[in-house]
Amino acid sequence: MTPLLQIRDLHKSYREAGREHTILRGARGEIDTGEFVALLGPSGSGKSTLLNLVSGIDAPDAGEILIGGRSLTAMSERERTLFRRRHIGFVFQFFNLLPTLTVEENLLLPMELKGTIEEEERARARGLLADVGLEGREDSFPDRLSGGEQQRVAVARALVHGPMIILADEPTGNLDAETGDRILTLLERLADSANTTLLVVTHSQDIARRAHRILRIRDGGLVTDPPGSPVGGPSAPPRVSS
Repeated sequence: MTPLLQIRDLHKSYREAGREHTILRGARGEIDTGEFVALLGPSGSGKSTLLNLVSGIDAPDAGEILIGGRSLTAMSERERTLFRRRHIGFVFQFFNLLPTLTVEENLLLPMELKGTIEEEERARARGLLADVGLEGREDSFPDRLSGGEQQRVAVARALVHGPMIILADEPTGNLDAETGDRILTLLERLADSANTTLLVVTHSQDIARRAHRILRIRDGGLVTDPPGSPVGGPSAPPRVSS
């Protein structure tokens, strides 16, 4: 079976204050459909950069990214934007809900961006609100919700358009431990029921232990922890795309 996500010899550098900073140098790896992978690495190692590349928000200097057999790096910026809207979901640390939109309007935003909202999509959105325990809160505004409730809306929003992959950047980092645990359990359950791939950037060892597999950014490359190794333990060479 072809992996859902393939990262091939990825390079990325940024120029800042007259100096070039290399973030990724030859990163390679792959993630299967339905897999929950935690992405670890020290601050500044390139975790968020990798998410931006996988999402098509940014483009690499060299290398290739394939999702569902389609090459993001061969697409124009507009093509990447349309692909992202249709096939990729996001969950952020700070929720990123629009304060002037209701809960339902925030949830329907991915569909509105790609065109007309169908009645079945509206029904799916309401079903997801029920799944995340917010049935009846469709007309509430984000400032009327707790942090945990806002993140539940963000989880539902990430899934509402049926994405192939969800990218989560520290999704529980702005929540207390108990609420964060509930959010992660919810995200796991909903992603699993839809057989959606989940890539989570985290500093949390607890989240990493729950993942099917751990990827680490090390010296600009990607390495995979061997099965059964402790979360903080050594890493083995990555599974490499063919």
